[in-house]
Amino acid sequence: MATTTVERPAPSRVAGARQRRLVGLGALVAVLVVVAMVSLAVGARALSPAEVWHGLFTPPEPGQKVSDTRLIMQTVRVPRTVLAIVAGIALGVGGALIQGYTRNPIADTGLLGVNTGASFAVVSAISLFGFTDPFQYVWFAFLGAAIAGVVVFGLSSIGRGAGNPLTLALAGQGVTVFLMAMTTAVALSDKAALNALRFWNAGSVAGVHFDVIWPVTLFIVVGLVAALATLPSVNLLNLGDDVARGLGVNIALVRTVGILAITLLAGAATAACGPIAFLGLMVAHLARYLAGPDYRWLVPYAGLLGAVVLLVCDIAGRVVVRPGELDAGVLVALLGAPFFAVLVWRGKFKSA
Repeated sequence: MATTTVERPAPSRVAGARQRRLVGLGALVAVLVVVAMVSLAVGARALSPAEVWHGLFTPPEPGQKVSDTRLIMQTVRVPRTVLAIVAGIALGVGGALIQGYTRNPIADTGLLGVNTGASFAVVSAISLFGFTDPFQYVWFAFLGAAIAGVVVFGLSSIGRGAGNPLTLALAGQGVTVFLMAMTTAVALSDKAALNALRFWNAGSVAGVHFDVIWPVTLFIVVGLVAALATLPSVNLLNLGDDVARGLGVNIALVRTVGILAITLLAGAATAACGPIAFLGLMVAHLARYLAGPDYRWLVPYAGLLGAVVLLVCDIAGRVVVRPGELDAGVLVALLGAPFFAVLVWRGKFKSA
């Protein structure tokens, strides 16, 4: 009687793949450090490496006036660089996770309605309370993003299509369209809200200080911890719900934790710098190309790529229309729109 043997990957091949992925992660970290240094030096006033070092690490003498270089570094360059890294990691990880949980290769964090939820909350807070400081309305933006994510997840969890990725996408699209209409209605009825929405909605890492960045980072760290805890289960979910259930995965619990993590990541990043479209979509596919389909590697790659891409777009925005600036969200959209078109053209939407 003939027997069938199943070939297993050779240990050397597995070790080689692991080593290549580790080298790739190290290379991305190095690239991120270099891009961050460039971000600190480039702007309306270019700074030399010596000036960057002086602005970062040389304290002023007692009684001496704070130098312009130090002022630029501490109040402008460092906060926007840190925010770009933090928001880029959050949106990159969120984009990879939402594609894994929905088994939809063209899904983005906007699928959960977090972008439009944050926008609606911002214009509502400004219209009702007259807020002008980002520290005041950032909490409403985060709350709006979180509520929108919970509503979308709740709607997709009821009825005959409960838990179906298509149901989640349809619920997200329905909530997004409704909130867009409500945001427009509020903004058009209040000039201050319209002006704030016009600038906030473009997506920018400029003008946000550490009083906003630190609390937002805390939410993102919680989201990252929840995300990392579910990565092995995401791999099993991509084999199909029946297979995952047969292998002992609590699908309802894993999806709930995953959607919570995505909402924290995307909601916090959106609250801090406005909606940045296509970033999660792009870097998730780049990460899959570099690291393969294993989400234990794909997600860290996506996070680092998100930080690099957002920083590069922010730097480019300071250069292309100097002495003015283009918001990072505008340049990310300029890259993301053709990227999305290429995915559709190549038929990537057919494979989950």
